Amino acid sequence: MTVPFNLLTEFVARYPAQPATAFLRSIEIDRLASAIDVDGLGLDLGCGDGILTDILFKRVGKVPRLVGVDIDPLETEAAAAYPFYERIHTCPAQAIPEPDDSFDYVVSNSVLEHIPDLESVIGEVARVLKPGGRFYFTVPGPGFHENLRGSVIGVERTRYLAELDRRLAHFHYLSSAEWAAMCDRNGLRIDSVDGYIDPAETRRWENLSRVTGGLLHALSFGKRRPIEIQRALKLRSIQNSMRLPQAVATALAKTIILGLGEDRAEGTPACLLVTGGKDSVA
Repeated sequence: MTVPFNLLTEFVARYPAQPATAFLRSIEIDRLASAIDVDGLGLDLGCGDGILTDILFKRVGKVPRLVGVDIDPLETEAAAAYPFYERIHTCPAQAIPEPDDSFDYVVSNSVLEHIPDLESVIGEVARVLKPGGRFYFTVPGPGFHENLRGSVIGVERTRYLAELDRRLAHFHYLSSAEWAAMCDRNGLRIDSVDGYIDPAETRRWENLSRVTGGLLHALSFGKRRPIEIQRALKLRSIQNSMRLPQAVATALAKTIILGLGEDRAEGTPACLLVTGGKDSVA
């Protein structure tokens, strides 16, 4: 896959302290924007601070009507600045304070892997989605671990992956079959599961992450997640109130992808775009 440079530059400008995230999200949002249908009222499940959603729908080319849900009050406070949210709930994804059959679509970008009780969340998506409604999930899949290069200091691979998952708060890497089974159990259907992020791109994310979030995590002796350290250093508040100048963001984006095309490799995609819906009542 070719990294969409304009999207990468936008993410770098908006996420100046998170180059690894900017790189991954640029590929992810390009794929999601090409698949999503935004007619009607949507649920942004795991809306975060709203920056990613703003970039996504500008890429789609439509102004959405959304209800945001996130468990983190600092994130929902930041998201409230975006006028496309009609309501924002600070609550668990298993207990959304909205009526049954409320939403025309549900979008969740790189959120579901962070929720231990995923089954209950999928059940809640089925409850609030209208008959005939659609869902769009992006998540890491089994290829994520497979594609990682691993430790550069000799840490045993199993330990390295476990520590990485702890830092990232990743609980799930479901396969296509596992997604289909879980959705079926909860009254939803899967229409497609498409992969993105090739092995070379996964390793580029890994290397960027080593010297940013990974370094912050290591400096706290593994006791604090990168987002907690970023908040303590006021980096998140700066991120929510400003963007890098275009020339600086462009230069950094070029550095991030420098030489990437020379390292292409075939293999299992690291991430999955899962799309489907809730059948209409007969």
